[in-house]
Amino acid sequence: MQKGSLRQLYIDELKDLYNAETQLVKALPKMAKASSNAQLRQAFEEHLRQTSEHVSRLEQIFEMLDEKPTGKKCLGMEGLVKEGAETIQEDYSDEVKDAAIIGAAQRVEHYEIAAYGTVKAMAELLGEDAHISLLDQTLGEEKKTDETLTELSAEINPQAAQGSEAAEDDSEEEEGSKSRRTSARKGNSRRAA
Repeated sequence: MQKGSLRQLYIDELKDLYNAETQLVKALPKMAKASSNAQLRQAFEEHLRQTSEHVSRLEQIFEMLDEKPTGKKCLGMEGLVKEGAETIQEDYSDEVKDAAIIGAAQRVEHYEIAAYGTVKAMAELLGEDAHISLLDQTLGEEKKTDETLTELSAEINPQAAQGSEAAEDDSEEEEGSKSRRTSARKGNSRRAA
């Protein structure tokens, strides 16, 4: 069956967003728990609180539309959440893991910013003035979260780089030590022969 109206597309996009937000309500506590940086953990906890509000705002819009918010799975968010979960499982040092988690979280934020921008533009075209302020409030919060993550990455990424350099130096030192031990053993073997 062909869906021919912008209003139906708008409702479908809102359902997609609703599912995306409910997926995030489950994923954000895991990201917070995996963060070693206290400020990053706090940012995820704050965004979890906001995300619950985003779900409530979408529910208000569905109520105004006399529609149910269910029936659509957001495959894009599902993929982003899966990538984030894989990042958490990686065997990185704390600082590098925090940097990786920020990257995963910013991909989520950019997805949400695009989605909320799209539905807000549709609401404007459809004359849904009561929806616009709710969508705009959420869009502003998503942008602010992205800015916060960018600020945190400016602090955390240099720490991750320093930690990586130290780990590489240790690894090179260990390789050099192994090489010296191997050479010494070969030298001892030649002398014994």
